[in-house]
Amino acid sequence: MKPIASIVSRKRHWMTPLLILLALSVPPAMATDPAAQIKGMSQASLLLKEQGSDLIVHQPDTPRVPASTMKLLTAFAALETWGRDYRFQTDVHQDDANWLWVKGYADPYLVSEELDRMVAALTSRGLREVAGIGLDDSFFSPDVEIAGRSSSDNPYDAPVTALAANFNTLNLVRNGDQVRSAETQTPLTSTARRFGLAGGAGKQRINLREREIALRYFGELLAIKLEKAGVRVGDQQKIAPMPRHAKRLYRHANSHSLVEMIESMLKFSNNFIANALFLRLADPPGEGYVSMAAARRSMTDFARSRFGWREFRIEDGAGLSRGNRLSARQLVELLDAFAPYRNLLSAQEGNNNVRAKTGTLRGVSCYAGYVQREGTWAPFALLINQPVEYNLRQRVASSLVR
Repeated sequence: MKPIASIVSRKRHWMTPLLILLALSVPPAMATDPAAQIKGMSQASLLLKEQGSDLIVHQPDTPRVPASTMKLLTAFAALETWGRDYRFQTDVHQDDANWLWVKGYADPYLVSEELDRMVAALTSRGLREVAGIGLDDSFFSPDVEIAGRSSSDNPYDAPVTALAANFNTLNLVRNGDQVRSAETQTPLTSTARRFGLAGGAGKQRINLREREIALRYFGELLAIKLEKAGVRVGDQQKIAPMPRHAKRLYRHANSHSLVEMIESMLKFSNNFIANALFLRLADPPGEGYVSMAAARRSMTDFARSRFGWREFRIEDGAGLSRGNRLSARQLVELLDAFAPYRNLLSAQEGNNNVRAKTGTLRGVSCYAGYVQREGTWAPFALLINQPVEYNLRQRVASSLVR
């Protein structure tokens, strides 16, 4: 019997050229082309269309979790329903007891600067004193809960209410026992101070967690701004439907158009704006308020009638839910229709030939938009539902340009 060492040595000797041969037999594109890498993944889909024809294809009809690329559908539905120049409105009424009532209709962009404009309009109409502030968010069901939203403090988990200030988030700085607003246009309220003292030192970007807390914060912020404008404000607040006999003092139209809001929503992947639009797109049913069930039905009906889709599922408008399902082909069909709004998508960092929306959840990495090939923009969709390196999707998109 030959020594084992000799057998192993000879086996290595003849296996070496075999391993080299096997390595050479792997297509070079697999090692250098990110799109080819995607084609080796079982839980990924990729579709690039050029001049109406499928150019690069990998499992394009498999429904997958789209993450924040879902925002493209929400944006398109809003733009097609209301138009680029649509302005959200908020009503301010006064009742016989001199209470000021603010009724929200899902304006997702009532930031501090908009409240300043609202206060200026009210004082110009002679408002000098109010007994208290009433807050009416009854346009939405009181038990709205966004699928996929967690209980974290992060801004992207903010509650969605029909009346909201600053996306129901706080931007604070804590130094020891001192808390201040990180925004000159946003005064510190008692609710904000309480949240700041409960958080860590330094900068804090957090959400208001619950509907009633968010509404109370809105009232506090408005009261401070009214008082700074010389209006005397009583200490009390009410969260309730506005009295029927209250008279409208002012209807505030947001200074930002819908198209400006959507550009911001897509650039910063703002979940609050997306789900506010998602809910607002549903007409209130007989009971007079919008529910999540109504919003899902409305968006599902829109997708079916506009695109003829069949196998898909929509659970929220921002892509937070892992229950959402879209295919790469469906996203590309959407992008074909979205072409007039293409410039609302941000250019990929370092590559102006890619304009696309990312989508990220744990174990989910998506990218959908357009690549410019020889002067023509072509739609693509990439849905990866398995762990991969973070920047793979950008490398895939850059490879599609070439």
